[in-house]
Amino acid sequence: MKSLFKIALLFGLAVSVTSCFNSKSPNYQFFPNMYESIGYETYAESEAFNGENQLKGQTAQEPAQGSVKRGFEVYDYENSTAGYELSKLNSKSPLDSISEKENVQAKELYGIYCAICHGDNGNGKGKLVEREKILGVPSYADRQITDGSVYHVLTYGLNSMGSYANQLSQHERWLVTDYVLQLKSKL
Repeated sequence: MKSLFKIALLFGLAVSVTSCFNSKSPNYQFFPNMYESIGYETYAESEAFNGENQLKGQTAQEPAQGSVKRGFEVYDYENSTAGYELSKLNSKSPLDSISEKENVQAKELYGIYCAICHGDNGNGKGKLVEREKILGVPSYADRQITDGSVYHVLTYGLNSMGSYANQLSQHERWLVTDYVLQLKSKL
């Protein structure tokens, strides 16, 4: 009797589930975008932020007006000869004293970014100069340099030396500046 009841219950359940199925009108799709998504090409152009949408004020790909990158500190001197001279006269390092750990870090950063041209001792005899790939790298002993001038050149670059503002943070540039002045005092 129990088995007959179980069979009847299963048969009734099967009939009720399949009776709602209609091949001419399929059932509802929850989250249809997931089942029938639009395939976009990876680097294809999008109209999401162009033309009509831009007129409506949808400019999500641009930073907010007046925003400043996190951790960025404003450098007051412009990228010009006048800015270089002002920085040379007025700009001072914000680092009061450098610990031994920071001095080691400064030496490593100098070895990575500067020594290839300026040499390990700052004498202008780096690997690229020795191999005559570039010419005319000055020794630190021959130049009148200050905290501000070295930092300005690291930030903006000068002559054939490019800017290191993208590779080094402001704190790291001040560390390298201090290390350059240490090398100059030894020459």
